[in-house]
Amino acid sequence: MSSLIDERIKFRHLQCFLAVAQQGSLQKAADVLSVTQPAVSKTLKELEDLLGVRLFERGRKGALLTRSGEAFARHAGASVSALREAVASVAPTRGTGSAVVSLGVLPTVAPWLVPQLLLQLDARAASQNEQGFNLRIETGANPELLTRLRQRELDLVIGRFAEPSHMLGLSFEHLYADPLLLVLRPGHPLLTEPALRADPLAALQDFTVILPTAGTAIRQTADSFFLTRGLGAPARTIETLSVPVARAYCAASNAIWCSPAGAAQPDLQAGTLAALPVAMNGTEEMVGLNLRAEMTPSAAQAEVMAVIHALAGERRGKGGTGDGSPPARG
Repeated sequence: MSSLIDERIKFRHLQCFLAVAQQGSLQKAADVLSVTQPAVSKTLKELEDLLGVRLFERGRKGALLTRSGEAFARHAGASVSALREAVASVAPTRGTGSAVVSLGVLPTVAPWLVPQLLLQLDARAASQNEQGFNLRIETGANPELLTRLRQRELDLVIGRFAEPSHMLGLSFEHLYADPLLLVLRPGHPLLTEPALRADPLAALQDFTVILPTAGTAIRQTADSFFLTRGLGAPARTIETLSVPVARAYCAASNAIWCSPAGAAQPDLQAGTLAALPVAMNGTEEMVGLNLRAEMTPSAAQAEVMAVIHALAGERRGKGGTGDGSPPARG
């Protein structure tokens, strides 16, 4: 009977199941797969009937994996990944460029790290007179990236340390600590008006503050910072994890961006934004490299990891943000 069931499970069943598991919603999965929601529902029912177990609990909060669903997800992701690798192994290739490394990066880490990573990989390939390999770089929230890593849709993830329940089957290697900064445009009143410069934190609540979205680890750190400094509620808040949105609005207004140092680093170095010179002790967040626990890196993956380690080492060696921001006042 088991062999019969195995033969009846098709790639479309696995693809549909993984899409729902990743999106947490039948409708969102349908949008990703470019099919209708009833088609997704029908395919899932077929799979559950074949397996004889319930894979999702459907409710107002969407589609949540059951324990059976979580167990099946680990193996389904591995199967789909293995099939993709098998297809790639016999597909036409172009020299050394046939290898593909899928890298997930937090949107607040990507601005400083990804450009340097690409440049160093280019330099390595040029020095060895090779074409190099293909990279697929994706950004997203930490839980989403870790889920996709576990399902083998991503090879490596640069993210933050997660709750133990989210790290099952994964390993975390600390790379560097990323503090929060209060970022604003040059010429901002908090930097130019003597009365405000004397105690900028006291005047902070009179301005719009751009914060990370609620429920994220960096938002909890930001809230703790404001609470421990005895700061009142800002006049207005905007919540976003979009670096381009926060950067553009901050540069064109008097808003203050509560940003991880890595997200604002390119603008701080270019002088298009500045960091408020106040102490941000206690806001450091661990950024690290997440891998599947059983993973044996390929040559291409190992090369990407080596460059990531080198860049993280340089950042740690600079003793802080390495962003060129002015020294903070205690």
